[in-house]
Amino acid sequence: MKSKLIITIGLVLVALVITVSGTFIVDETEQVVLTQFGRPVGDAITSPGVYFKIPFIQKSHFFEKRYLEWDGDRAAVYTQENQSIFVDSYARWQITDPLQFFKRLTNEKGAQSRLDDILDGETKLHIAKNKLIELVRSSNRTPVQADTINTELKDSLVPISIGRAQIQYDILASANVQANDLGIQILDFRFKRVNYVEDVRSSVYKRMKSERNNMAEKFKSRGQGEASKINGEKDRELKTIQSGARRKAEEIKGDADAKAASIYADAYNRSAQSRELYAFLKSMETYNKTFDGETSVILSTDSELFKYLKKMK
Repeated sequence: MKSKLIITIGLVLVALVITVSGTFIVDETEQVVLTQFGRPVGDAITSPGVYFKIPFIQKSHFFEKRYLEWDGDRAAVYTQENQSIFVDSYARWQITDPLQFFKRLTNEKGAQSRLDDILDGETKLHIAKNKLIELVRSSNRTPVQADTINTELKDSLVPISIGRAQIQYDILASANVQANDLGIQILDFRFKRVNYVEDVRSSVYKRMKSERNNMAEKFKSRGQGEASKINGEKDRELKTIQSGARRKAEEIKGDADAKAASIYADAYNRSAQSRELYAFLKSMETYNKTFDGETSVILSTDSELFKYLKKMK
């Protein structure tokens, strides 16, 4: 009885082990390739669900179905002008054929190594075909205004024929041709950074600084010329305004002097008449106090009193 129980328990355990090792679950983000003695068996499993395999004989290899990233190492590359630059790039890729991927690359580590060879090689090849300006710009620049400043900046507006975006696309297309039989697809490729090597960078910065200083001096000189022109026009207009103001002031002053003279003359005339009347009244007052009813006075015909009495008749 005891031996039967042990045998039963043993059979259950064996069945459990066989069941566990003979089944596997595929997630929606995964895809599986089954191998038997190291060789692929059947087609790849790309749909989620529960699947079965021969225990201990078949092995399931899980691969990522989602997008994967490739981050390249910074590499020294030469452009068409033989300028040494550092290029840092990245890409996104996906396993599109798990069975072919397993046959050619085995795992993601092998894929990353192969992508290093493909993408680094294509990057160097395409950069060597183009000038540096094509790598740093994607479109031609058009000045907003055709002013004097833009005229000075024409040297920095050199037109491009390909551009950064097109070079990235060409690298992507060429890399996908090489990766066509690897069971993967490179979805995107971009330059993360493009820069001069350390030995060249300092000299380039000095040259750029010198060019900008020269340009700044030209702008400064032109600005000083414009300032002198504006100041000259300002002085001329100021003198014109001052001359007109002085002429107007003289006209107003002349009119005021004429009116003042007229007022003075009128006042003088009135004052003379008042003085004559005052003198006459004082004379009459003096005569009144000096003479009485018995006094006789002999007046000359030139006397003012005689003339006044004669008018009174």
